Amino acid sequence: MAETQHADGTTADAAASATGRDARRVARLAKQINAFAAAHGGAAEGQISYLGQRGARIVLVAEDGTWGDLVAPSRGLAEQATARAGITVHDAFDGELAAKVRTGPYEWSRMAGIQVGGPSND
Repeated sequence: MAETQHADGTTADAAASATGRDARRVARLAKQINAFAAAHGGAAEGQISYLGQRGARIVLVAEDGTWGDLVAPSRGLAEQATARAGITVHDAFDGELAAKVRTGPYEWSRMAGIQVGGPSND
């Protein structure tokens, strides 16, 4: 049986496998976004940043001000995951979104510890 080869050199089977893998990644990311939101007030907002070859970073800010991030293999998959999770995605991490972030003692000690002699990272 002859395999169909695409212009980029991949076969139809390889393309179908990649599509299935991407669908699972999107589902996993959406599940993680929803779990984060549920654990911190029920809703979250986000922003997607380009990370180069590594992919895209999804920064999440929950209703209670807790923040976190996830990394997706590409911006397209990050956009699909945030859409599937049903969160609002902002163009930039500034203004309204940044004002919602609540940093705690851990973040402040890490920021200070790196630059002005705070707790050791050892």
